[in-house]
Amino acid sequence: MRIIFVGDVMGKIGIDTLSSYLPRIKATLHPQVTIVNGENASNGRGLKAEQFKAILAAGADVVTLGNHAWDQREVNELLKNNDNLLRPANFPGNNVPGSGMTVKQINQEKLAIINLQGRALMNPLDDPFTKADELLKELSDSEMHVFVDFHAETTSEKAALAYYLDGRVDGVVGTHTHVQTNDARILPKGTAFLSDVGMTGSYDGILGVKKSSSIQRFLTQRPTRYEIDDQGRGQINYCILDIGAKNKIRAAQINPDRPLSEL
Repeated sequence: MRIIFVGDVMGKIGIDTLSSYLPRIKATLHPQVTIVNGENASNGRGLKAEQFKAILAAGADVVTLGNHAWDQREVNELLKNNDNLLRPANFPGNNVPGSGMTVKQINQEKLAIINLQGRALMNPLDDPFTKADELLKELSDSEMHVFVDFHAETTSEKAALAYYLDGRVDGVVGTHTHVQTNDARILPKGTAFLSDVGMTGSYDGILGVKKSSSIQRFLTQRPTRYEIDDQGRGQINYCILDIGAKNKIRAAQINPDRPLSEL
């Protein structure tokens, strides 16, 4: 089974870049499942119905979220009514809208997709390690494939969860930091791991926001309103996972310095 996983879609330029490149990526690589993190799609903060529909129209089968999951009010209804939209499973409390896991039938195989959020340097959610254990216990089919989008800040927490789940899931890929890491590898017990898949959005901004906003923050050390960079050149960051008897993972980018022709 081949999975394409696309990193955090950031603002309108992220949607436009995804819509332009994802169909061509899929036509070349022929994935069975395409997963897209969309938690920054609505001007950098959360997801609205308009962006959710656009991400699906671009070719996503499942959309995951993260720490901005609740920034848009309408996401509550979206989560209740769409099993292909996930929020981190370890949000605390009862009656949390939606789910952090979905199971898809892919020809003769099944794939469970899990969305978790880290706690290091982030809001104090429930323990993602314990929540992962709980979710895996719910999966009765021992032959089921499992993919985890771990939305977390620190590479240490991402690596720790990946090693904790090594041999129990097929892949753990990090999101949130918006910079693709160069550590795609297979762990000792067979789990594919990448610390961060990167983002989809502005290539000339800083993590998707206007350079001036970020520079001003560092110059003054005062609160600055970040503005999404929705003009100029775009980029898409993603990874390809081939899961089966022997898992494989490869990180990939399309941007002005790595054009589509190099795909």
